[in-house]
Amino acid sequence: MKLDEWLSNDASTKVNVRGRTMWSNWSRTLISGIVLSFACSAVQAQPGNRSSTSESNPIAQDSFFFVGGSYVGDSAKPVMHGQMYVEKLTPTRRLHPYPIVLIHGAGQTATNWMGTPDGREGWAKFFVAQGYEVYMVDQPARGRSAWQEGIDGKLSTFDAKTEESLFSVPEQFNLWPQAKFHTQWPGSGPSHGKIGDPVFDQFYSTQVQFLASNAETETLIQHAAAALLDKIGPAIVLTHSQSGPFGWLIADARPKLVKAIIAVEPSGPPFQNEIPFGTDKARAWGVTDIPMTYDPPITDPSQLQIEQQATPDKPDLVRCWSQKAPVHSLVNLSGIPVMMVTSEASYHSAYDHCTARYLKQAGVNTDFVRLPDVGIHGNAHMMMLEKNNLQIAGLISSWLGKNVK
Repeated sequence: MKLDEWLSNDASTKVNVRGRTMWSNWSRTLISGIVLSFACSAVQAQPGNRSSTSESNPIAQDSFFFVGGSYVGDSAKPVMHGQMYVEKLTPTRRLHPYPIVLIHGAGQTATNWMGTPDGREGWAKFFVAQGYEVYMVDQPARGRSAWQEGIDGKLSTFDAKTEESLFSVPEQFNLWPQAKFHTQWPGSGPSHGKIGDPVFDQFYSTQVQFLASNAETETLIQHAAAALLDKIGPAIVLTHSQSGPFGWLIADARPKLVKAIIAVEPSGPPFQNEIPFGTDKARAWGVTDIPMTYDPPITDPSQLQIEQQATPDKPDLVRCWSQKAPVHSLVNLSGIPVMMVTSEASYHSAYDHCTARYLKQAGVNTDFVRLPDVGIHGNAHMMMLEKNNLQIAGLISSWLGKNVK
């Protein structure tokens, strides 16, 4: 179904979210502590689980396990490498055949989906309440998926000032033209969105170190996520930011097991970084840093002949790179519906259309949704945490209902 058709059929994209109880921050902290205490033995032991009998709680069971990974290093002192932590939320009423796999972006962990820094409901519980089985992961070498010194690569991190400028109060830094439209970061007061504000401090406390190499990260997640789909079967993959390329790579590795991709502001645009990071070359394979399957086949990304627009589509947008003829198709993604979601005020609003254009040119069925075009205003990059986060989740749920059967 085309974007204009499903919007006209369901213009409000409203989902009833009233009457549901929020997660308790205290209980989440307790659960995380239990998970961490037993993570070291979870690969060989039975997966942990927690059942709920509360009629008001849409989660019937909260359990976890690990996938992927292998023993490496000194044979006398081997360690596990490349494993991925997975938390499974089972709904009290499962209404959809395919689960949703939520994959966080750079500096984040699964806490992105569990709740907001001001204590509101997150996307994970929202989708469970809609009747989806939900899986949340910590990327390999991140969070509860252990990084191994001397085996995994160099780590990087975001400082708090950078996160203010990119995520919480970009309107005060004006590093890209659309930043001025941002209004949805939660909280209030003189330090709103900055160091010292309780909401921002809660958010920044969730941030962790991550692998500096995109190629290393993509290689690890492709293997681990393929193992996850091999275990759980067909699923919907929802990515955000840095994990955007993971969706394309997972589908490339397991095309029959990916039923849809929701790409929330995926890392882009094709071939080079743009706002606010400059114009460094990146994603040599178009939308990824490691090989993808193209048709006609290629063995080196230099075989993709590309050209840049002479002028952008609109004044505040970047110029896109596209393939020259003959166009190579992303053949393993051709039968998978894709929804790309871009907010009004994020740095992605200047270039996500280039990623959508590239995917369409490569034969991928892509619906590109700018939130202001469907009446959702004021969001920046961390939209799953912002004041209207459930409105955006409702939009995604509506699209899934019409495009995934």
